[in-house]
Amino acid sequence: MNSAQEEGREAAQDGVTPRAAALVALVERTLAGMGYELVELERAGGGLLRITLDHVPDAEAPGGADEAAERHIGIEDCERVSRHLTHLFAVEDVDYDRLEVSSPGMDRPLRGARDFARFAGEMAKVQLFSAAEGRRRLRGQLLGVVPSAAADDVPDGGQRVASEGGSGARIRMLLLPEAPPPLPKGARRQRARKAAPGEMIEFALADVEKARLAPEWEFDRSALPRSAPEGSQISD
Repeated sequence: MNSAQEEGREAAQDGVTPRAAALVALVERTLAGMGYELVELERAGGGLLRITLDHVPDAEAPGGADEAAERHIGIEDCERVSRHLTHLFAVEDVDYDRLEVSSPGMDRPLRGARDFARFAGEMAKVQLFSAAEGRRRLRGQLLGVVPSAAADDVPDGGQRVASEGGSGARIRMLLLPEAPPPLPKGARRQRARKAAPGEMIEFALADVEKARLAPEWEFDRSALPRSAPEGSQISD
């Protein structure tokens, strides 16, 4: 069995049809050749095919990877990709009625170890498949990735997620203090419980159900320590 057949079989086992997996792979390859990366591919109602793209961080770019990461997808990028994909899909006989190409926005989805490393220092929301240290929904500042030796792909939302660190990689995050939960109706009010101070948490990349960057205005940054705990920031 060749590698393409193996990928198709694995995709089917994960609930993704071989045709859907092949479309994702086709778009990924095409965007990579144009200098972009696929963030999200979604089929919506009315035959809408929605593609979200971003620039590929390039360490060779002037100013290095940090400056390259500051580039934003513009209308010209979306129009260029839309024209190219329209012709490609006609040749490949891809079934869709409307194509929508857009930038990831402020709440960009995080897909795999590379994204968690790229956006270290940013605020994010993460939901896990199962609770880590008693928490399933996490809010706070990404600190980086603890790499693993293995490199493989992690399924996420029905799509293959490239994870250079492998599914064994772990993510570190500085949690925001949480406000006390509201009292049940009719409960006697007691002394308010103080919000827990921000703490660092570590969880497996494979345990991430979904994750997104969060706009700054959703958080009170003053609730975080002025600097992350010593040694918590991870660099490549």
